[in-house]
Amino acid sequence: MIYFTADTHFGHANVVKMCERPFPDVEAMNEAMIATWNDRVGGNDTVYIVGDMFFRCEDPESILKRLKGKKRLIAGNHDGSWMGKVELSRYFISVDLYLEISDGAHALTLCHYPLLTWKHAKKSYMVHGHIHANTDADFWPLLRVRDNVLNAGVDVNGYMPITFDELLENNRRFKENN
Repeated sequence: MIYFTADTHFGHANVVKMCERPFPDVEAMNEAMIATWNDRVGGNDTVYIVGDMFFRCEDPESILKRLKGKKRLIAGNHDGSWMGKVELSRYFISVDLYLEISDGAHALTLCHYPLLTWKHAKKSYMVHGHIHANTDADFWPLLRVRDNVLNAGVDVNGYMPITFDELLENNRRFKENN
C-alpha cells in the first residue's frame, strides 16, 4: 500500500496552538500521530512524507525508529533543521526536493510547496504540503478550484498517513467546505 502525509511537525510545540490541532500538547500530538501511523502502515508499505516531518524536535531519531513503513521524504522548508542530526539512509529510501512518480494508476508530482503548474499538469496530480489548512492566503482561490492539486498535510487528513483515494476525498471535502 502507498500512503501520503505532510506537515506532521513532530516535536513542534507551537504547531498545536497555531494550527488548532486537537491535542493538549506536543507530546500528546507526537504519540497520537505515531499510534495512528503505525495502526495504518505496515512494514512493506511506502509512505511519502511531503515535507516538514519535524521542527524543533530534540531527538527526531527516537520517533523515526518507531514509525513503520518504507519512508520517502520530500524535503520541506523546516526539514533542514533536523536532517543533519540523523543518518538519513537508515530511515529513508530516498530524500528529494521534488519527485515524479506513479502509484500504478495515477501520475503524481510531489513537492512540499503547492505548484500551480508542473510537467503533465493536465493529466497528473500535484501532491503538496506546506499550507496546513490555511485558506486565508491569496493563492487559496487558485488551489481550491484545481481538483488535481491535493494537500497531503495532516491538518486536512486526520493527522495520519492516507491513501490516494482518501487524499482525493479529504481534499474534495475540504475544498467544498472552504
